[in-house]
Amino acid sequence: MKKLPIVAIVGRSNVGKSSLFNRMIARQEAVVAREEGTTRDAIHRIVQHNEHSFWLVDTAGLKRPEDDFEATIQEQINEATLASELIVVVVAADAQLTDEDRRVAKMALKSKKPVVLVVNKIDLKSSDVAQYERLGIKQIYQTSAAQARGIDDLLDGITSQLPEKHYEEDEQRLRIGLIGRPNVGKSYLFNTLAKKQQAIVADLAGTTRDINRSIVMYHGREIELMDTAGIRKSGKIEVGIEKFSVLRSVHAINESDVCMLVMDVNEHSTKLDQKIAGMIKEANKGLIIVMSKWDSLEKDPFTRDEVAKSVMREFPFIPWASLIFTSAVTGQNVTKLFDLAVEIDERRRQSFKTAELNRWLEDQIAKHPPAGLKNKHPKLRYMTQTGTRPPQFTLFGTSMPFLHWSYKRYLEKELRATYNFEGTAIEFKFREKE
Repeated sequence: MKKLPIVAIVGRSNVGKSSLFNRMIARQEAVVAREEGTTRDAIHRIVQHNEHSFWLVDTAGLKRPEDDFEATIQEQINEATLASELIVVVVAADAQLTDEDRRVAKMALKSKKPVVLVVNKIDLKSSDVAQYERLGIKQIYQTSAAQARGIDDLLDGITSQLPEKHYEEDEQRLRIGLIGRPNVGKSYLFNTLAKKQQAIVADLAGTTRDINRSIVMYHGREIELMDTAGIRKSGKIEVGIEKFSVLRSVHAINESDVCMLVMDVNEHSTKLDQKIAGMIKEANKGLIIVMSKWDSLEKDPFTRDEVAKSVMREFPFIPWASLIFTSAVTGQNVTKLFDLAVEIDERRRQSFKTAELNRWLEDQIAKHPPAGLKNKHPKLRYMTQTGTRPPQFTLFGTSMPFLHWSYKRYLEKELRATYNFEGTAIEFKFREKE
């Protein structure tokens, strides 16, 4: 399984971290519109640049204005050190370097992670690079988030320092992440899943702040369970441990093969649940929507179908996700979660012959030729499978940048109708081929 590196942006207030973040993620926006299921106010997005992909995290979105700076920036650096492969320190060109800037740079360098320095807001004032060299960070980039200047150079610099391939060592171990809001039953479910199996290989120490882990054997297969602190609504993030639960959850999603989005059946389908599901989809992971505390709901013979329809209406952007109702108290469907995760993992490992895929592509084009944009008419030539976990397909053709998003959605829908990809995201890439 290929894991994406995590890049964290840190710095004091008012240096333009969030504007820089927004400008960097905008480099990969679709021609027409962003697909539903992702958010416009996210503080974590996947960036694609020159065949590289990485998670970009804006730590500015994880703090409150009234927080004590010293404590907050220390937490930012600690969190970035733990979870990321590279740290971006941002300072402002229109202001003198402050003691806060120097402390940020010092703590970032102390982390022993690769660090780059961004001098932002050069549109407001030209900067003397020499003064910034005294911070001790060798890689320095000058940008204007407002005018989109220097962004490509910065992305080039970041991707040049990230690992080209970042794979898990044990390709056979199935990693399952329990993701969701606080108090929806994740930890209870985690403990029940771990204790349900007699052969516990290892209990890996952790706290609520860390990712709790346990490795169990299930039908001869090693399964690593990961439990995270819950993701809270932005306005309810407290000072201290839970403030950085979002970054921990990004880290857990990144490590997982299959994510279990745990929701309380008594309070489900919130905007935050949709946001988390969008994160999982964007990371191209397997996904099981787990409705917990099923024992606590008063039911009649129609309750399950009614709740299932309600849930799927709230998640139209992931119609392929598996849905299951569980109770950690009674044990209902708990063991079935392992079976479901294993089945999804097998679908994520499927491989298809190129000839078979091209016959399929010809049939889809014959039924519905591709639509274009701006009077450009894309032509699809051929396709091949270029990866597994998730299943990845690359389609080659002409005028690919003008292929309408609705046609891409059509292709995915038809591919899912032909082959069984229930429970997993699949990834399409479109390449120009003369």
